Amino acid sequence: MPKLASIARSGLLVAALAVAGCNESQSTFEGLTAKGELHIPQKVLDEMKAKDMPRTSPVLARIFKEEGKLEIWKQKSNGRYDIIASYDICKWSGKLGPKFIEGDRQAPEGFYTVRPWQMKPNSQFYLAFNIGYPNAYDRANGRTGSNLMVHGACSSSGCYSMTDAQIEQIYAFGRDAFSGGQTEFQVQAFPFRMTAANMARYRDDPNYEFWKMLKEGYDQFEITKVPPKVDVCEKRYVFNQIPENGAAFSPTGACPASTMPDTLKMAYQSYVSDYEKAFTSAIKSSTPEPAPTIAGLNEATLVSDWTRKRARGERVPVEPPSLEPDGSVKVTSQMGRIDSPAGRRMAALEAAEAEKKRLAEEKKRAAEEKATAIALAKAEKAAAEALAKAGPAPAPTASPDASQVAAAPADEAAAAEKPGLLGGVRKRMASLFGG
Repeated sequence: MPKLASIARSGLLVAALAVAGCNESQSTFEGLTAKGELHIPQKVLDEMKAKDMPRTSPVLARIFKEEGKLEIWKQKSNGRYDIIASYDICKWSGKLGPKFIEGDRQAPEGFYTVRPWQMKPNSQFYLAFNIGYPNAYDRANGRTGSNLMVHGACSSSGCYSMTDAQIEQIYAFGRDAFSGGQTEFQVQAFPFRMTAANMARYRDDPNYEFWKMLKEGYDQFEITKVPPKVDVCEKRYVFNQIPENGAAFSPTGACPASTMPDTLKMAYQSYVSDYEKAFTSAIKSSTPEPAPTIAGLNEATLVSDWTRKRARGERVPVEPPSLEPDGSVKVTSQMGRIDSPAGRRMAALEAAEAEKKRLAEEKKRAAEEKATAIALAKAEKAAAEALAKAGPAPAPTASPDASQVAAAPADEAAAAEKPGLLGGVRKRMASLFGG
């Protein structure tokens, strides 16, 4: 598409993407017709021919989060699939681990199915297809969410987002397969390539048992190069199982008696034996540090609550919270508000509330100052009235001044020297006491 149009569309999407992520409505059937004519590059068509892949043969998508890859596999004339294209995922949301609840911002992991009505040629994210979350496994385990996509526009809040050029090719692969008669294609979404080394790295992770279950389907595709038959019973995935006596699988019911084709069973047992040896060896060797993973439903609930507050326009930490291994909650100190109509409304409400509070505080302070002034005036008046009732104060008794006090000893000495009655008495007193 023209570069200018792409830039303009990206600019118009900024606000919408911040609010909606990839959860756009999926209420109507839109068919397969996309904007303009989508072409698969001639180089890819030549490779398809070399690999004996009819242009309209069935396809399958595989996603690897940690490696950031989306692969398209296509059926050859012999019925087996081979990889035909690999794309770097532009953005995927959340951490390694499955999606648990609406708003946890996790991109799903598991086995999903895409049918023609899930294709969205008129997506607000240029082109998209709904991967089919929640599937039977998710529903059986109480997991919630809706409209999780693979789409363009390179922005994600729970989806797998590609560039517009990438999604054009991916969409065209699906369109051609559906036009050739494929009724649905499988999307396999994994946390990482499920090698012995990677499984050893994550052996202590809380999601490990879930990943071990996904690995059964992963391994069987690696063996057969054919999409596995996927069912759910006892709230878990089962792969390539054929129920006996026409029984059916119930996602929440007991698994019926079933068998795996003998050739696959033998090949799978051999594969698992080799894997276990490689796993044991991988544990003993040094491996890269594991990537962050979601700490189950507890962390998903924290993030979901953050998402709801953010969508309402509240000020929240700029990054979603996470749950630490010790159970503490980690949040970023920087706060922000989403730039959206909801955010602007919330900002206006908070500003009005702050102004109301400020005015109330000013009114309260003015009232307190007035009450203090009145109380002071009353006290001064009461003091004045008390003084008036007491009458004039008595004149103070005169006290000798300093000159009189200083002169007294000299006068007494002079009197002692004078003759007469007083002088004689003083002399006699002095003689009596050794004076």
